Amino acid sequence: MLALEPPSPYTQLLDAEPEAALPPQPKSVRDSGLPQQLIVELIAKVLYLGGKSHLPVLTTRLHLSINVLREVLDFMVAEHVVEVAWRGESDIDVQYQLTGAGKQRAAAWHERCPYVGAAPVTLEAYRAVVERLAAQAPQLNADELAAEFSDDFLAPQVQRMLGAAMHAGRSMLLYGPSGSGKSLLARRLGTLSQGLVAVPHALVVGQDIVQVYDPAVHRPPLPRQARLAQQAPERRSGDPRWVLCQRPAVVLDASLDADMLDLQPDATSGCYRAPPQLKANNGLLIVDDLGRQRVPAVELLNRFTQAQELERSALSLAGGYHFTVPCRMRLVFATSLPPSSLLDDAALRRVGYKIPVGALSAASYRTLVRQQCLSLGVAYDEAALRYLLDELHAGAGLPLLACYPREIVGRVADFAGFMGEPARLAIATLDQAWISMFAGADFDLRAAADDVEPRIA
Repeated sequence: MLALEPPSPYTQLLDAEPEAALPPQPKSVRDSGLPQQLIVELIAKVLYLGGKSHLPVLTTRLHLSINVLREVLDFMVAEHVVEVAWRGESDIDVQYQLTGAGKQRAAAWHERCPYVGAAPVTLEAYRAVVERLAAQAPQLNADELAAEFSDDFLAPQVQRMLGAAMHAGRSMLLYGPSGSGKSLLARRLGTLSQGLVAVPHALVVGQDIVQVYDPAVHRPPLPRQARLAQQAPERRSGDPRWVLCQRPAVVLDASLDADMLDLQPDATSGCYRAPPQLKANNGLLIVDDLGRQRVPAVELLNRFTQAQELERSALSLAGGYHFTVPCRMRLVFATSLPPSSLLDDAALRRVGYKIPVGALSAASYRTLVRQQCLSLGVAYDEAALRYLLDELHAGAGLPLLACYPREIVGRVADFAGFMGEPARLAIATLDQAWISMFAGADFDLRAAADDVEPRIA
């Protein structure tokens, strides 16, 4: 079992620097934790596809230090796989190319596995980094939560439930009517996860490569974070096989199916693509629109909550090899369906916090409309706002949901821009925006045809 193997020199280095965001740079093949043959094949495939290359180009392409590459290249020269094509005055100004025999071997290696990219890290090293970063995750306090959601008009009890769930790292279910702001709220929770994490470009599992780093998910540090990271001593000597990122927030929507939760083989790149729960490690996994996926809601919830409780997730390769990876993430579900109709009692018990997200108060709704008018350059009018609340919302029986102010004020601005007129909040412009939002609204088409502002009957 992997857990019973003695720690590698690389893992010992990780343990020696518990505060470093990035693992230290390996100084030898042994320090890297990788089999020498794997590095040999990566170098050979780069030279096979790109021709002769400078040593610094190889370091950039493979994300390995010059010391590690020199050690392997010296071995490859001795084995007549590569040769020095040109040597300059400095120690690193060297070009390498494949020998004739090397080209044949590289072609066979490429046919067996076409992956040519960043050198991977071992599963053992990945586990060690994820667990270390999970232990160092900063705790959320009430002031930080209040500052983040100061403009979201959340009820105090909702804020407290969100804060308690985030503080404890427990799963949560946000439920309420469509348009109440659940999806946006879930994404905003990702911004509360402070600090940077290290994400590997790829993992090696047996003979296979699993690509973990995804630039669409693993965002670069914010400018302030980047400045601090550059000043840290471990940043200057960090392992280039890892990327320093903000804590990830992975969103799964209604398009999710069961296959997406497993490793995805990519014949073109020659590796596996990591599933979302692996990409979300040390961050947040959001399952939006729960109940609308092509996976039963109970099955999806049980799978993720069990992995979170066990702190590990089971994966398998195409050949049938099974292994586990860490599962250290915060878990958020959001749904507009009644939880009792979606999940049985056992599944609901597995969710740490059930948090209702409903309509805004009238005062909060008014403030949000004013903010949207200011943001979009729409002239505000108090009488028009009263009409919106007392006539349009009350007349249609529609709750004051958080999604409406931006939609309504945005449409007022759209119509004004099209007509070349100043944008202003007025009864006529609100009628026009309202009709364009809700299908089936009953209004006088003849009045509209006569260029008279249409009004809801």
